[in-house]
Amino acid sequence: MAEEKQYDLLIVGAGPVGCVVAERAARLKGWRSLIIEKRNHIAGNCYDRYHESGVLIHQYGPHYFRTNKKELFDYLSEFTGWIPGNYIVKSSTRGELFPFPINLKTLEQFFGRTFTAEEAEAFLEEIRIKKDHIDNSEDFVLSRVGKEMYEAFYLGYTLKQWEKHPRELNKSVCGRIPIRFNRDERYVDHDYQFTPDKGFTELFTRMTDHELIDIRLETDFESIRGEITPRIATLYSGPVDAYFNYQLGKLPWRSLDFTFTEYPEEYVQPCVQINYPNDHPYTRSVEIKHVTQQKSPNTVVSYEVPVSEGDPYYPIPADANAELYQQYKVLADEENRKNKVYFTGRLARYTYINTDEAIEMALDTINEIIRDAEEG
Repeated sequence: MAEEKQYDLLIVGAGPVGCVVAERAARLKGWRSLIIEKRNHIAGNCYDRYHESGVLIHQYGPHYFRTNKKELFDYLSEFTGWIPGNYIVKSSTRGELFPFPINLKTLEQFFGRTFTAEEAEAFLEEIRIKKDHIDNSEDFVLSRVGKEMYEAFYLGYTLKQWEKHPRELNKSVCGRIPIRFNRDERYVDHDYQFTPDKGFTELFTRMTDHELIDIRLETDFESIRGEITPRIATLYSGPVDAYFNYQLGKLPWRSLDFTFTEYPEEYVQPCVQINYPNDHPYTRSVEIKHVTQQKSPNTVVSYEVPVSEGDPYYPIPADANAELYQQYKVLADEENRKNKVYFTGRLARYTYINTDEAIEMALDTINEIIRDAEEG
C-alpha cells in the first residue's frame, strides 16, 4: 500500500503543475512523491484522449501550447516530440468568418477597404470612443475599436461566456485579446508554437514514469487528509477555498459543457477554432485535428457552452472575487509557514493561466521547495 511508504512530497493534483513538480523532485533531488488525483486520469485539463471514432480530442477544451522561452521548450522536449502548431481562429459574425484576434485582414474585411498599418491605427483613432477612465471591459474595448466592432466581436461573446455584461467585468477580461496591425492570422505570436506529437496525456505520462513517483487516481484529498505526512512538503494544486473548507465563502468560477460530434468527413471547419459571439448557445467550435494533424477519414468537433455550475475553468474577474481570494491567500501563506503546504496552479491561486505559465509556475515552486528544504 502507498501509505506504507515514506514520501518526501505529497502532491495534490496530477495536472501539469503536479506532474512537473514530481518529475523535478525525482530527477533533481531523488525525492519520492505521491500524486493523488480525484479524476481517473493525469494531465489535468490538458488531458486528451481518443474519441470512440478514433480521433484524438482535447477533453476539456483546446490547448494551444506556446512559449517564448527556449529553456521551457527544451525541458518539455525531454518528454515529447513536437508538431508545429496550426493555431488559426476565426470569428463568425454578420454571416462571415473573420480572422481573430483582430488584425489588418479583419479590419479590411469588416470595413470593406484596404489599410496600411499606419492607416489602420489612424482609422481606429477616429472610430474609437474616447474614455477618461477605463473602468471595465466595455470601456476598454470601446476605447480601442469603437462601437461597431465591439458589438460584432465582443459583446455577445462576453455575455455568453460570463453571464455578465462587459461593463460588469474587469478590463483585463477583454484586455488579453490583442489588436494587431499586421496580416499575421495566427492566434498567438510566440516564438515556439508546437503541440506534442503524441498528445498532452502522453507527454505527462512520460514525465511521471519514474520509480520515485507514485500516482493514485480517483482519490480525493479529503479522503486521505491527515493520513500521509510527507517528509518535506505538500504541493496543493486544488481550489484554495476547498482546502480551507470554504470558511470565508466560495470563490466563483465559470464552467463549460462540451458536446463532441463526429462527422464522416476529413475536415468540416476551415481552421481549428471558430468563435460565435452572436449565434448559437455555444461560444466556440473546435476541430482539434487541424492542430494534431491526425490522418483519418472522419473528424470530431467539440462545441462549448459556458455554464455556471461544474468543473472550475475560469475565475470570474470581479473586484469582490479578487478581494476574497486575497483573504484566502493570507490563510494559504500561514499554512505554508506552519505546515510546508505550497499552493500552486490556477485553482490554488484563483487565476487564469496558459499551459506554459502553469509549467513555469511549477518550476518556480519546486525551486522554492528545494531552497526552503536546504535552508532547514
